[in-house]
Amino acid sequence: MITEPRQQGAWIRPSDRFPAEPRWGFADGIQVGIVPPGGPRGLLRIYAPYLDHPRQRLINFIAIEPIPEGQDKRGYSELEPSGLDQVRGKRFWSATGVDAEVGESDQPVAGELTTVDGVERLSVVIISERFDNGADVAVRVTFRADRPHEFGIAAFRRSGSVPLSACVLTATMGNFARLRLLELANRTVTPADCWSGFTGTGFAPHAKFGLAELTRTETGDAVVSARPDEVDHGAASYAADTAEHWKYFGRRAVQTWRAADPDPGLVACVNGRYTYWASESPIPGGVSYENFELIEPFRPGREFFFAVEPID
Repeated sequence: MITEPRQQGAWIRPSDRFPAEPRWGFADGIQVGIVPPGGPRGLLRIYAPYLDHPRQRLINFIAIEPIPEGQDKRGYSELEPSGLDQVRGKRFWSATGVDAEVGESDQPVAGELTTVDGVERLSVVIISERFDNGADVAVRVTFRADRPHEFGIAAFRRSGSVPLSACVLTATMGNFARLRLLELANRTVTPADCWSGFTGTGFAPHAKFGLAELTRTETGDAVVSARPDEVDHGAASYAADTAEHWKYFGRRAVQTWRAADPDPGLVACVNGRYTYWASESPIPGGVSYENFELIEPFRPGREFFFAVEPID
């Protein structure tokens, strides 16, 4: 049996009683985990229990998608088969550093607690199995005690990696919350604006929005948010064959990416789906955004911030 994380003050951290669940974050705020327990591999799991979700209910995933220099095709942590067992999804491990040796997935590290400018922070490094395109990367996830609904995530190239032009960190499951309102600086964009009449079981092509179209904070951060257009998720009418895990419940929330000191080449990207992933079940209300991301020329250790804030 996998041991649940232990609470330490405001934080949760993996137990030292192995096998242990690899999950870190706020006891009452946002949390990030990896396999195990079961489910898809090659993804960071995002939990928001403050949305009235049970302990294992996810609000989203984040996949790692590195692009080597001289190429335009991404690696896909969620979809590529593991070189260790040929099962779909790259293996992830927690570690104490970017170039650390990896251990067993069910023997996670506790993460590091530090205090910076008087604010306590919890951070953990997640190492991905090497990608088929030669990328060898890790990400550092950091939580700040004064921002319980947000975490930072920074990508690093490990010592054996090919050079990278980008390392995309993409929130992959917007269809669960049925995100349909993309909030830019001077307008709100809907899936109908991007892909009028789109149907079928595949992905709509990426829609991209440059830095000039993104909201800027007083300190110059670039911000883009996506939220549902429904007032009451519980009133949705689902197709008879819709899997239970796609049926949203709990409080509504807005999901936001933020980038401090943005590169002039920064773009926000979304794609969309008419049906839920790996099914032919139509999404109630039509196409919604699925992948939601910021893309920027690669800078080792460059941190983006992802937040899930309740709307009501």
